[in-house]
Amino acid sequence: MGRVRELLRGAWRTAVPEPGDRHGPLPPLLLALTVLSGMIDAVSYLMLGQVFVANMTGNVVFLGFALAGAPGFSVTTSLVALLAFVAGAFLGGRLLAPVTHRGRALLHAVLVETVLLGAAALLVALFPVSPGSTDSSRDLATAVLALAMGVQNAMVAVVAVPDLTTTVVTRTITAAFADTGRTGRLEQRAGRRLLSVLTLAAGALVGATLVLHASQGAALGVPAALALVAGLAAVRPARADAPWTARDRGRA
Repeated sequence: MGRVRELLRGAWRTAVPEPGDRHGPLPPLLLALTVLSGMIDAVSYLMLGQVFVANMTGNVVFLGFALAGAPGFSVTTSLVALLAFVAGAFLGGRLLAPVTHRGRALLHAVLVETVLLGAAALLVALFPVSPGSTDSSRDLATAVLALAMGVQNAMVAVVAVPDLTTTVVTRTITAAFADTGRTGRLEQRAGRRLLSVLTLAAGALVGATLVLHASQGAALGVPAALALVAGLAAVRPARADAPWTARDRGRA
């Protein structure tokens, strides 16, 4: 029972950090962006045609499928997503390089992401896409979404909150259970890791529901709205003057 309590405490302290936490209010904001990542990848896979724009590991695998001639996968679409993600990561790196305040880094990235997601929502609302087609609107929407996710991942590297990557969960799951296997007990950090996995899954559930039961514009409009809310929530942390704001605080 005590082990489960530690697990739950770790999850709770991630969602609701204690005063003086070494990462300040960043963990819950990154959890919100993890939900966003799940939503966006669900939308891209189900609506844009078997492609991921946030999870590049899966996308590289899909590229291999496409090159082998597997039905339903597109070399062009996979490459568009990969190249746009790389461009977004590069753009995020350039944009955030001079920013030493972790809260401001998050705010700047989320504002860019909100604009890009809004543009993608407007694009598919005006020019609906078909997953099985090769139309330019689908590839353009894929590129804009992947660009946004590249920026987000560049920001995650800058703020550097352990176990909250917003997209990559394979290593997170491995770390949670490998550490438990080594120590023989559940720790608070495992709670943070598992919460990250659950929020990504929750985002995928919401995104899939939007694709299946709402319009294409709404399927991307809701994530854009979530990004805007996250940006508004990041305004106050961006003005904070506390130890957690320094970039070197994210290295432990």
